[in-house]
Amino acid sequence: MFDTLPQPTLIGSGNMTTLRLILGDQLNPLHSWFAQTDNNVVYTLMEIRQETDYVLHHAQKVIGIFAAMRDFARHLAAQGHRVHYLKIDDADNRQSLPANLDCLIERYQAQRFEYQLPDEWRLDQQLRQYCQNLAVSNQACDSEHFYTQRKDAGELFGNQPHWLMENFYRRMRVKYCVLLDANQRPLGGQWNFDHDNRKAWPGVPAAPYDNRLRHDHAELWQDIVAAGVNSFGEAGADDFRWPLNRAQALQQLDAFIADGLPLFGAFQDAMSRRSWRLFHSLLSFALNSKMLNPREVVERAEAAHRQGQAPLAAVEGFVRQIIGWREYVRGVYWAKMPAYLSQNHFGHDRPLPAWFWTGETQMNCLAASIGQSLRYAYAHHIQRLMVIGNFALLAGLAAEAVHRWYLGVYIDAFEWVELPNTLGMSQFADGGLLATKPYVSSAAYIDRMSDYCKGCRYDKKARSGDRACPFNALYWHFFSRHRDKLQRNPRVSMVYRNLDRFAPAERDAIVRRAEAVLADLDRL
Repeated sequence: MFDTLPQPTLIGSGNMTTLRLILGDQLNPLHSWFAQTDNNVVYTLMEIRQETDYVLHHAQKVIGIFAAMRDFARHLAAQGHRVHYLKIDDADNRQSLPANLDCLIERYQAQRFEYQLPDEWRLDQQLRQYCQNLAVSNQACDSEHFYTQRKDAGELFGNQPHWLMENFYRRMRVKYCVLLDANQRPLGGQWNFDHDNRKAWPGVPAAPYDNRLRHDHAELWQDIVAAGVNSFGEAGADDFRWPLNRAQALQQLDAFIADGLPLFGAFQDAMSRRSWRLFHSLLSFALNSKMLNPREVVERAEAAHRQGQAPLAAVEGFVRQIIGWREYVRGVYWAKMPAYLSQNHFGHDRPLPAWFWTGETQMNCLAASIGQSLRYAYAHHIQRLMVIGNFALLAGLAAEAVHRWYLGVYIDAFEWVELPNTLGMSQFADGGLLATKPYVSSAAYIDRMSDYCKGCRYDKKARSGDRACPFNALYWHFFSRHRDKLQRNPRVSMVYRNLDRFAPAERDAIVRRAEAVLADLDRL
């Protein structure tokens, strides 16, 4: 408990005390809870091993969430709220939600317990079960963050075997009047400008300077390590760049609207070793921890277009990620959990290669994308989908292991948003509920959208032989071995027509190369 925080009310004061729980991804100072101060309400935030240990997390993710929680606790205290904060190394920290809540309810003789609805199924279930056995009154409150409710997407699509984000997205645009003209039609005459947003980046215009505030969390990092928390990736504790509060997140939003958004659309799918972030906003951590509200981000982007500061294609592409994809995958998550977690349509079971934890591979694209993920706890959506996820699917890596790696490595990864993206979009493990086809490619796509293939050990054009790019042989091998599940999908019919045109000798050479790659993944 911080020494500067208000002390608890004396027992026997005659007032009914309410204990309110704030999770590490519920750092919204504008929540209605905080509209007024009440000395009979105690807010609690906890750094606990339960949350650091359920999956192996990137060091920056642990630092970022803990540092932001501490900042939020100080903010609440400065506003006059009563706050009980448990640090990771506090002697009275029981390291689990139920145990700590039991102690705090007893300590404050609380007669009521309240919490904001968690966004992860496991926490939702844990708190529901906890409250079922709780002797005091309790209530779950909305987090007041998302456009939609948990059930909305499920009610829209019902039992349809294949959902379509585009339908959801258009309904959201109309419902919330986003990028529409006076006749409720989409600005520019079309809903989606994705075809305008697929340019490779030649190095100009220059990517924006990283002007995010720097923080020194070396002392916090020492406490985390001393407490026995395991992690991976570069901590960068003395030069930490991720926002810790709403004010810093708003500064980052301002910078993106001015410097990134105008060129975001054209280069949103581009990849380069010369710039790890290009024109991306880096707002996902602030959004997913609720420092920012998606409405204000969408409104700022829309205003930038109306004021002539950003082209429509760029703004539409950015808005689609938030009001479309982000809300949509949350709906998929709540409609399909907990069964969704065990989806594995192709039965893939290979362990992750060792270089997923080091970035040390001779494949330039994977060395860059994984190396960047380990260094910054961040990669943009095409690196996640069409490089790392693409390889994982082609190589038949275990879907759950891939999910756990993605959940741990990225600072913005919370299960509600990460799981459908990984298992559904990236690994096609749900059999096509989320994606209409497997998102895989040979080296040609990676070469077209990046500079990764230049100077690589492997030949981007060869399909067979020791120097052939692993993506090429694995691509054809993937479709060959899963023909029974995929050949009737109209979106990949061309693949099978091309595969059937190969001479038998060429197909055999491709299979030999693919099997050699799969037999020795660690040495690629």
